[in-house]
Amino acid sequence: MDLTIHQSFLPHTDPDASLAFYRDVLGFEVRGDVGYQGMRWITVGPAGQPDTSIVLHPPAATPGLTDDERRTISGLMAKGSFFGVNLATPDLDGTFEQVVADDVEVVQEPTEQPYGVRDCAIRDPSGNLIRIQERR
Repeated sequence: MDLTIHQSFLPHTDPDASLAFYRDVLGFEVRGDVGYQGMRWITVGPAGQPDTSIVLHPPAATPGLTDDERRTISGLMAKGSFFGVNLATPDLDGTFEQVVADDVEVVQEPTEQPYGVRDCAIRDPSGNLIRIQERR
């Protein structure tokens, strides 16, 4: 088998803030921006990696969700424990300095983790946890 990761999904609560974060703070390319019935799906991805994308989607667009489920999702997103993504960079300290210069929410500064990676953690405007690991 020859499998690759093509798209991952992260929910957003504010498409404009999410677009600005992924495009302007992280430097991702915008690959798509689709609206439908007042909702937006925004596809972004790292430059030079055209086959890997993140789709920022409205969490309430999932068919069949109950009002209780929507409230649960909103609560989990507000705590930053609903979705997340791990990114990697060869220069963790330099990347962290650039990202925090844009006034993002820092969860953890660059740290050597007991499980063998050095990383940091931030949140996007919707509360999604983003860990950035140092490539070795």
